[in-house]
Amino acid sequence: MTDTTMEGTCRRKCWIAAAVVGLFVALFALGADRGFVAALVLGVLAMVLLSQLFIWVSCAPVPKLTPVTPKPVPAPKPVASPAEASAAPAPTATPTPAAAPQPSPAAEKTAEPLVKPSKALAGEAELAGRKGAWRYAGETAEAVAEDAGTRPEALSAPRDGGADNLKEIKGVGPKLEEQLHELGIYHFDQIAGWTAAEVAWMDGNLNGFRGRVSRDDWIGQAKILAAGGETAFSTRVDEGEVY
Repeated sequence: MTDTTMEGTCRRKCWIAAAVVGLFVALFALGADRGFVAALVLGVLAMVLLSQLFIWVSCAPVPKLTPVTPKPVPAPKPVASPAEASAAPAPTATPTPAAAPQPSPAAEKTAEPLVKPSKALAGEAELAGRKGAWRYAGETAEAVAEDAGTRPEALSAPRDGGADNLKEIKGVGPKLEEQLHELGIYHFDQIAGWTAAEVAWMDGNLNGFRGRVSRDDWIGQAKILAAGGETAFSTRVDEGEVY
């Protein structure tokens, strides 16, 4: 019997077994008041799934094992007797050639280039003149920014009514408010009256907040708040939504 005939017989048996099980499933579903159509669908589904499972388990081809041919073991090499070992000539030492002297660093530095340009390259003189002229000017620019403008008039302490809540100005947080108090700024009308030179000085001297005065338009906000008005941001601060 060939492998193809055996595989066909196995598959047929698997389908018959699956059909019997599917029939039982359909009868069980029909007895459980599932309806004829539902029982038929369940029986067919069970038959198909179980047939595939049975075929996969029972009819899968078994791989054939190929015999492994052992590799021939090489014959051991003959061991020389003590007499032969003593008669063998001793290895002669090969003389090592003396190392060539290395040129000193001084000689390398004084050696002239093999190829010299016939004429100066374009821009060579200008580049040589610029050597050592570059320097970092970051600190100088920062110092110029701090010295720019005029420092606003400061108060030694807030007026009798107490300091204004400078945090109602957008861009002024708790830390920046403390820094403004250290600079003698406590009220909206002080900020509203700053000139352009005083704004420039404040922009350059607020540590960690440089440029905040101009960027957030403190002057425009302070004028509204100093006149008793409110801004959308100050309303949120009063309602406790910001700080």
